[in-house]
Amino acid sequence: MRKIISFDLDKTLLDHSNMKVPESALKALEKLREKGHVIVLGTGRDMDSYYSRPFLDVVRPDARIEQNGAKVVAGNELLYEHRIDKGLLRRMMDYAKVHEVGFGFTIGDDDYYVNPHIVEQAEIRRWGACGRQFRDPEKLMEMDVRTVAFIGTDEQAREMEKAFPEVTLRMFSINYGADVIEKGFSKAEGLKRLCEYYGIGMENSVAFGDSLNDLEIIEAAAIGIAMGNGREELKAAADYVTTDIGDDGIWNACVHFGLF
Repeated sequence: MRKIISFDLDKTLLDHSNMKVPESALKALEKLREKGHVIVLGTGRDMDSYYSRPFLDVVRPDARIEQNGAKVVAGNELLYEHRIDKGLLRRMMDYAKVHEVGFGFTIGDDDYYVNPHIVEQAEIRRWGACGRQFRDPEKLMEMDVRTVAFIGTDEQAREMEKAFPEVTLRMFSINYGADVIEKGFSKAEGLKRLCEYYGIGMENSVAFGDSLNDLEIIEAAAIGIAMGNGREELKAAADYVTTDIGDDGIWNACVHFGLF
């Protein structure tokens, strides 16, 4: 039976220890293609950005759920797109300025963030360097923005959720920073749109993930698979927990469920 299989990118397909997709995962993707399954890249990223475009050539997905469901693409066809209300964006940007958190997004090759120094410090702590091209974040108010990111602690994220009940902040697996997701939008909604497009029922859907922005899609898919290196909250919600990304997690789960 043909299935639709969604993979998160960061720390699910993309190993951050070397910024490569493991060979076993690439082999699994090829075998899934041979079986005729639909391969979906479900990510919080904008895959048109400078940092993300190269991975499209590596993964070669049939379809994409980008920016946590705010953009859904099948092949080269844009199926769905949602843009943040400018009033909400203005209020969140003003909040970020006052409360000293990083807030913004990368659009194309440029980075538009309130408090860029916080983003820079976080990246230096994590990667040892920061190569972002910071621009005036006020330009966001002139652009069509689908989603935004928050850089700060879990405690700061919970405070921002209280201030803006219309959004949910899903923490990254590194527990410093989050995707800001408007309620009613998620990777799960994107998967449902793709199921309808391809004529595949949700009962034939599979989703892989590691972070809290994968929670809804892990719960909605017929088979939800959490990576061994994933958040404990996600593992608790998953149907199956595979091994770590660097320990052939994608391959092992595909074998376990007989996907090829």
